[in-house]
Amino acid sequence: MSGNHDERVLASAIDDIVESYAEHGNINHLDGLNLPSRSEVATLLDDLISIVFPGYFVRQHVDQLTCRYFVGERCARALRGLELALAQAFRAQSGDPSAANDSHQARAHTCAIEMIRAIPAIRAVLDTDVQAALVGDPAAGSAFEIITAYPGVEAIAVHRIAHTLCDLDVPLIPRMMSEQVHSRTGIDIHPGASIGESFFIDHGTGVVIGETTEIGARVKLYQGVTLGALSVRNGRDKSSERRHPRLEDDVTIYAGATILGGDTVIGRGSTIGGNVWLTHSIEPNTTVMLDKPSLKFIKEGNRVNAAKHRDPEY
Repeated sequence: MSGNHDERVLASAIDDIVESYAEHGNINHLDGLNLPSRSEVATLLDDLISIVFPGYFVRQHVDQLTCRYFVGERCARALRGLELALAQAFRAQSGDPSAANDSHQARAHTCAIEMIRAIPAIRAVLDTDVQAALVGDPAAGSAFEIITAYPGVEAIAVHRIAHTLCDLDVPLIPRMMSEQVHSRTGIDIHPGASIGESFFIDHGTGVVIGETTEIGARVKLYQGVTLGALSVRNGRDKSSERRHPRLEDDVTIYAGATILGGDTVIGRGSTIGGNVWLTHSIEPNTTVMLDKPSLKFIKEGNRVNAAKHRDPEY
């Protein structure tokens, strides 16, 4: 008896779910083209990172003798994975299930090759990022520690890969990569953001860097920094091409600072203090900080009296 009742309840729930597909079709992907899965993109990203940082994040020992074999195998695997994922993304972007597969496949192959070819340049700039962490954090023990344990370096490494694909006009995949590392580190960098060399995020949790942000060389951010856009009242209207700030070279931004707007430029060599809110530009070599907060200190023995005779401002 109970079994029949459960079957009826389940059948009714299934009907309701299917009906909701018709009512809320905007969040369906029925009859659509296959999309890259999160697990496929995660595997692809792991392969690329293992090529960028050889000898890290893999079980097998990699030395001078085996290096070329390891890189060859990983590059071939990454190339095939890229071709598959990128072709799926291009087909989905076209929105035409009947579109010729050959054109999407050819474009995916070209972009995949360009991504592999870009790895030496990515490694060159990541070397400066690791050095910036070594110089910028007295707690950093070694490059090994920074590469394996620093979330800021993990986030910028993934960003430099995702940004390369973004520059190749690859849809979907770069954003999926950025969200993979966002979920692991708490650092949210849009793949469209342009970031110069020797970039360092200290601690990192809660950092947000928007799509049209431009960051110069030797910039240092602390945790909780937001480089964002002013609220858009017209939904997806992007009439202003630049929505996020520009940071010139040698800028330091301390924890909790928020800098907003596409017209906001932080001049070279400037320092932004913790918890500062900025929506306008500042000149080079400027320090911006909040006024020193007013603190009250009450000794333990006076706490009761203070509570009885509390000043309205207390």
